[in-house]
Formats: sequence, C-alpha cells, structure tokens
Amino acid sequence: MNPSTIIGMFASIILLVSVLFFTAESPQSFMNLPGLAIVLAGTMAATFISYPLKEVLRVVRLVGLVFRRENTYTRDDIKELVDISRLWLKGDVRAVEEALETARNPFLRTGIQLVIANTKEDEIFDLLRWRIARLKAREHAEAQIFRTMATYAPAFGMIGTLVGLVNMLEVMEAGDLHVIGPRMAVALLTTFYGILLANLIFKPIAVKLERRTEERLIAMNMVLEGISLITKRRLPSFIEETLNSFVANYHDEIRDNVKQRTPAAGKGSSEGKGQNA
Repeated sequence: MNPSTIIGMFASIILLVSVLFFTAESPQSFMNLPGLAIVLAGTMAATFISYPLKEVLRVVRLVGLVFRRENTYTRDDIKELVDISRLWLKGDVRAVEEALETARNPFLRTGIQLVIANTKEDEIFDLLRWRIARLKAREHAEAQIFRTMATYAPAFGMIGTLVGLVNMLEVMEAGDLHVIGPRMAVALLTTFYGILLANLIFKPIAVKLERRTEERLIAMNMVLEGISLITKRRLPSFIEETLNSFVANYHDEIRDNVKQRTPAAGKGSSEGKGQNA
C-alpha cells in the first residue's frame, strides 16, 4: 500500500467523522441518497459521453495504482545498463543478447536491441523519444479524465440543488416542515457531495497519476541517456555515475545545507590592528 494514500484516507475519514458527529445533531442529516445519486449518476453519464468506452474502463482499472506503491526499478535498470556496457565494450554481442533476456524493462530492451542491430544513433533516439512522448500523452489523457470528473461533480451538485429548490418551492404553501425539510436537504447536500467527491477523490487521483507519470518519464529518460552513452562507448564507471545522478535526491541544487563559516569579527579587527601597528 502507498503510505501517503493511507494517510490521506485516514485524514479524510477523521474529517468526515468530525463533521458528522460534532457539528450535527444527527449524523443521518448528512445522508441523502437521492442527492448522492444525482451527483454520481450525472458525473458518470457525462464522463461516458465525453470519452470512448475503452478509455473510461482502462482508467477505472488504474484507480488501484493509487492504493499501491509502484516501483520503477531504476536501480535495477542502472545495474543492467552498466553490465551491458561492459559486455558491449568487450565486443561480446552474444553475452549482451543473453543479458537482455533477463532484463525487466521493455524500453531498455528495445534500445539495446537497436544498438546491437547497428541502427543509426539518431534513429534510435528518435524512436525512443517517440515512445516517451506516446507514454506521456496517453497517461496525461488518463489523468485528465479524473480532472474532468472533478469538474462535472460540482456542476451536477448545483443541478441537484436547483432540483431540490424547485421541489421545495412547490410545497412551500403547505408550510409542512416534514415535507419541506427533505427537499431542502436534497438542495443543500448535492452541492456538498459534488464538492466533496471532486476535491477528495477525483482531483487527488488525477494528481497521483500525474506524479506517477513524472516518475516513469524520469526513469525512461535515464534509460535513454544510458543507451546514448553505450552507443558512444563510454566507460561503465562513467555511465554508472551519470545515471545515478538521475535518481539522486538533492535538497538544493544551488546551496549546501551546511552553514558557511564566517571569520570572527574580533579576529579580523585584531589582525587589522596588528597590520596597522
């Protein structure tokens, strides 16, 4: 399980429990199935109208990625690229092909296979960059579906509010609170449900998928750089150090966290007095 997702889920549960049990006389006052049905059904209907069926179904399966921690295996990729670079420098093509059979990353396999086939360097990079761009576009479109749903949910919440207000106005003359109350609840709670679903479910899932895409793009660009260095026959030690820079965690690229030492004012003034003497 992804720890940040677990923390977010517990925080949201605590928030909702606090709202239900400490700000309302009855927790059931925040439960309104017709209002929730308006938001959910309207959001899903608008999503299916906006996107092809296969894209929506594929995105539904991606929700599971939010709850588990996906490993990009960048350290394994670095090790495989360094080992392959050693074999390539020795000219042992057969050993390189055997190493590719156990490689986990299909993007890495494709690049090295093109190198073995003596493909031009520019053609290799064009193909691999095209695959990176294709992955970026596809996964951006997947995250965009959830951002679209986050836009639809509050809108249908407002529709439910209008429906509830219209129904409430129709029975206003009767003056019966037992009739007016449920209609007023639909009017108010649908907006609540729409905003809650948009900001607690749909948008966080979209952000999570976008962050996943960024990590995958970093890993793919790292592999691309490694293949570039192999084609240029760089030393394995140089390749390893270069690729490690892709996964290194730098707190600040400009300044060190260590405080700069400054000369003591008293020492500087005493030295100045000695020189003047």
